[in-house]
Amino acid sequence: MAKTLYYFRPTALGNVLRRLPSSYKLIPIDRDAKEGPAWRFPAVLIADVAKDDVRQLERQTPPNGQWRVISLLKGDAPPHSRSKLDTHIFATLPHDASRFILQNAIEKAFENVLSENEHEQTRQELRLAASELETVNKIGVALSTERNTDLLLELILTKSREITGCDAGSLYLAEEEQGGGKHLVFKLTQSDSHSVPFRQFTLPIDTKSIAGYAAATGEILNIKDAYRITKLPFHLNRDFDEKFGYRTKSMLVVPMKNQKDEVIGVLQFINAKRDPAVKLTSHKKVHDEVIPFSQRSQDLAASLASQAAVSLENNLLYRDIQRLFEGFVKASVTAIESRDPTTFGHSERVATLTVGLAEAVDRSDSRPYKNINFSRQEIQELRYASLLHDFGKVGVREDVLVKARKLYPSQLELIRKRFLYVKKAVELESVRKKLDYLIRNGNQNYPETFAVMDAEHQKEAQRLEEFLQCILQANKPTVLPEKISEKLQEVAGWTFDEPSGQAEPLLSPEELRLLSIPKGSLDADERMQIESHVIHSFRFLSQIPWTNELKNIPDIAKAHHEKLNGSGYPYHMKAEDIPFQSKMMTISDIYDALTAQDRPYKKAVPIERALDIIGEEVQSQLLDPALFHLFVEAKIFQLTAKD
Repeated sequence: MAKTLYYFRPTALGNVLRRLPSSYKLIPIDRDAKEGPAWRFPAVLIADVAKDDVRQLERQTPPNGQWRVISLLKGDAPPHSRSKLDTHIFATLPHDASRFILQNAIEKAFENVLSENEHEQTRQELRLAASELETVNKIGVALSTERNTDLLLELILTKSREITGCDAGSLYLAEEEQGGGKHLVFKLTQSDSHSVPFRQFTLPIDTKSIAGYAAATGEILNIKDAYRITKLPFHLNRDFDEKFGYRTKSMLVVPMKNQKDEVIGVLQFINAKRDPAVKLTSHKKVHDEVIPFSQRSQDLAASLASQAAVSLENNLLYRDIQRLFEGFVKASVTAIESRDPTTFGHSERVATLTVGLAEAVDRSDSRPYKNINFSRQEIQELRYASLLHDFGKVGVREDVLVKARKLYPSQLELIRKRFLYVKKAVELESVRKKLDYLIRNGNQNYPETFAVMDAEHQKEAQRLEEFLQCILQANKPTVLPEKISEKLQEVAGWTFDEPSGQAEPLLSPEELRLLSIPKGSLDADERMQIESHVIHSFRFLSQIPWTNELKNIPDIAKAHHEKLNGSGYPYHMKAEDIPFQSKMMTISDIYDALTAQDRPYKKAVPIERALDIIGEEVQSQLLDPALFHLFVEAKIFQLTAKD
């Protein structure tokens, strides 16, 4: 490095300076010059205090800090007064200093400049390294928190390009093939200079392509000029360059390896630039702006690729876990519907309606829901809670769960057979009476007698048929008419003789009790069993180690049959204790139950009538009025209309 020595002329040390080694380049400065010389650094300046050279330097201060001043004093003259250049004054020597002393001082001054430069360069490198480390850490944090795989891939490529300062980049993922083996899938591309239509394709993992080579060998490729690749088994495919008038020059190809040192993807960077903001719109721009990828860029890209690989693998694992859980939820819904086929699709429809209502609340900018918002995770939590809200039905006796009439099928079948037996007994009794008549009287006047007997038999058969029809009518899960209730008492009071001769009632007390249920198909005990499905759901869901994002699922599901006034079941919660999500699910659950087309125990209610029924419950302060208003206003009910 050249060492420039400046001095003001004339100087008393002229002879000494001329005898200094040739390694110093001597440049004189005129004291009366209005402007300074063309400064070259590093530099040492010789200044005469007596000539006020320091003040002259204050007017012509060199532009940077790579210089030092050696001031000269004559005799016992006092040193110069304080100056803004004091920090640059390295030494003060007498006018008559020897060449040895002057040369030694000059050499030490240059060493001081160079040492400070090295320290400053080291500080800059440390600041740069710290800044890069902070950037990489921030990128790592961003990568680790992104759960959307597509957004994660975009983030990986974007941040990698930023940190390497390149013009374009691509990302490939290694995917399994059927029957074993892997190939690369072109997943993403970015370019500052061209808008490129994306087309996904696959590449074999072999050494015949640049990305394939990096994936097959696990090696980083740092190529100065992609058009001049030698001693490698691949070459650049120039189709893109020829189609878009581009020039691919420097390339950096980095395999993404997971913790098992397996390559799960490849990052490919194209054309590192002096100025990252410049667009490479011509071959001349490429020639002027594109530089090789530095070792620092390579190291940073490798570090980021490792973080990206771990984040991507974790993300894919998280996605697989989500898919697994989705499968579990669907299997659970299938299990529910298998036990109670009459509610097929109910859980899915309730989830659709509840999520739709939650999204409407989220969009609402009016009171009382102006400040209520749901995150993507909270919407997912609500969806799962809705899908699983009836899972506790697996803990309810199946005959109770699917009971569509007041009597169980086996009970009704027994009654039918009993009536058939009684009818046959009545018929047999009529035949026996006819036979007895013939034995006693022969055929004298038998037509008239038989006609009377047939009329009595017909009357008895008609009464039995009326009794049976009364039972069938009472067995329906509708409101029990008073006339039917009275008729049941009459039926229950009618007896018949068993083959053993013992008299039995036509209806047993248990059968009469069930047929006398005022409304619906369940008695109080059966209704409690059905209502217990909520408790079973809560107990089951509470056993699952939910993540923080899904931890409220049990509490949301357990309150879907609660009412605002505490009349709901099974916990009789008041309005303030019912989770907001449960209030939405309750409206959706009631609506779907009313409009479901496949319930054997009731006809589907038209949409308008269903909304009127729910409106009546709102007026009775059972359901949230603002939520129901939004349910109707946003036409949430239409979301399942086709289902």
